[in-house]
Amino acid sequence: MQKTIEEIHALLIIYGITKVYNCMTRMRLQLTNTENLPLDAIKKLNYVLGVNLSGSELQIIFGPGKAATAAKIMQTILSNNSNNQSTSFDPQSFGHADNLHNAIRQKNATFFKLLLKRISHIFLPLIPAFIACGLITGILNIILKLDPAVTASPIIKILQIAGSSVFWGMNIFVGINTAKELGASTMLGGTMAAIITHPALSTIAILGINLAPGRGGIIAVLLVVAFSSWLEHKLHKLVPQMLDLFLTPLLVILISTLPALFILQPIGGFISDAIGQIVTNAIDAGGFLTGFVLGGTFLPLVLTGLHQGLTPIHAELLSKYGVTILLPILAMAGAGQVGASLAVYVKTKNSRLKKTIISALPVGIMGIGEPLIYGVTLPLGRPFFTACFGGACGGAIQAFYHVGSSVMGISGLPLAAGTNNIPAYIIGLLIAYITGFIATYTIGFNDPE
Repeated sequence: MQKTIEEIHALLIIYGITKVYNCMTRMRLQLTNTENLPLDAIKKLNYVLGVNLSGSELQIIFGPGKAATAAKIMQTILSNNSNNQSTSFDPQSFGHADNLHNAIRQKNATFFKLLLKRISHIFLPLIPAFIACGLITGILNIILKLDPAVTASPIIKILQIAGSSVFWGMNIFVGINTAKELGASTMLGGTMAAIITHPALSTIAILGINLAPGRGGIIAVLLVVAFSSWLEHKLHKLVPQMLDLFLTPLLVILISTLPALFILQPIGGFISDAIGQIVTNAIDAGGFLTGFVLGGTFLPLVLTGLHQGLTPIHAELLSKYGVTILLPILAMAGAGQVGASLAVYVKTKNSRLKKTIISALPVGIMGIGEPLIYGVTLPLGRPFFTACFGGACGGAIQAFYHVGSSVMGISGLPLAAGTNNIPAYIIGLLIAYITGFIATYTIGFNDPE
């Protein structure tokens, strides 16, 4: 792994790596320049399963576990070379061409894309907690269905608390991460989230308006902390430096609290209610067809990065209803990938492709779809679309049975434990596997030499 990351660093020296971080499967690099990136050379390196360029962010797919290791190695390399001028991209050396590069980057960096990227950064650190707590809750649900008498057990009660803890504190966590992403004080962000979530709000009525703790959920937190962070930046410029440490935090809380409670939280509540109603009504009314469309279009969303905008929607549905009915539907997209890749394995005569599929299938079954997308179905073309068809069929089953998930951050087979209808979820999963396989096997593909 060390050698691979050193090779990636050498390939990207002139492109200016300004930031390194990772999600579950990808090492993400912020670059100063993205024209003529050596993507093909990076793809051929050991451990690399695929690459994806989103604006100025290069995503290198390694798979779970390896992505975190890769990011740490890259951070160490950059730190050791921080005084080396060659590791930074010098815009002046590219003259007029660099002005063109900047114009292209600015055009691609639309408000919507930047917003989705910020949302992704806010929720990515929460994913491990969502996974752990969701799986605990899911396993407990299975145990309690098998033996309801164990509900009185102190151990079970403690585990129930552990399973619900991330959701109990989610508003504060999101407040902290939002402030961090916006470059403001993290604890002020967490404090503003705590203010609009405080249980004592239920005892207060002003001008006939009853205050509701937690109204608007995640959406309200995002709005409130965005406002308080903006205010904090303004105050840092206005307050004298010798008073800044004491006066700015005080003014942020004093000035932000009333708008948060009487303007931003009600707006967040309206948006939150609208999201819940739109999602549930769409699935209730469209049922089978809605699930088919959502399950079939999720993979293209992943490629464009637009799926990042669904994270707060999942979180809001979990906060509001205790389950998200979207996640089981969208999880079927990965299952379609598994079925399609199995069909490719059966038909292909390319030994390298077979090796790629064998190495990527286990993580694909566990819900990590990127290795199969970028390593198998997308490069082959038609299997990507037949995989989408498999996901659509599986999604239709999930919507028909109104399967909900009490967990975020996982997909595939492990998600079954976190759903409220395990048999229906597994049936949909198998259908996605089978239809993805049949469609790919029947339509076929151009076998690479």
